[in-house]
Amino acid sequence: MSEVKPDKTESRRGFLRKLTGWFLGVGVVAGSWPFLRALIPNVHYEPPKRFKVGMPETFTPGVHFLDEHRLFLFRKDNAFHAVSGVCTHLGCTVKFSPFKQAKEMTVRKLTYSSAGEFHCACHGSRFHDEGTNFAGPAPRPLKWFQLELSPEDGQLVVDVSQEVDREFRLVV
Repeated sequence: MSEVKPDKTESRRGFLRKLTGWFLGVGVVAGSWPFLRALIPNVHYEPPKRFKVGMPETFTPGVHFLDEHRLFLFRKDNAFHAVSGVCTHLGCTVKFSPFKQAKEMTVRKLTYSSAGEFHCACHGSRFHDEGTNFAGPAPRPLKWFQLELSPEDGQLVVDVSQEVDREFRLVV
């Protein structure tokens, strides 16, 4: 018996058909991708700019760090103010380092009793407790944010979209 040799043109033709099918398949998927992607909503979930932080009575006098908002809330007697916990150099979270005893300090021609200072562990920036930068690479002071009482339930409301002056205090 003689052996039948496979036809080389037939196997080449089959290979080219398969290759063409793959290219067409890839082309269809690539061409339909924008339509398929349009079915998935492109939503950027950003935290709200205004948020409630709690009742004024729940905050004892001193400094409170609100971790989920990267925010420091200061209370002295019945006066409150909110300072950002985000370093103005590269966005690291600063830590508050209290003094053992309050110090009289003059910053920007304003004399006040300072309770401590902020330290950025990333690159060594330091800020007075009222937010002014005095050491390290931070180019700007820490931001102060609008603070008000909610008319519905009396909670403190912080608005990080509105910066306020360093003299701002919410008296409750």
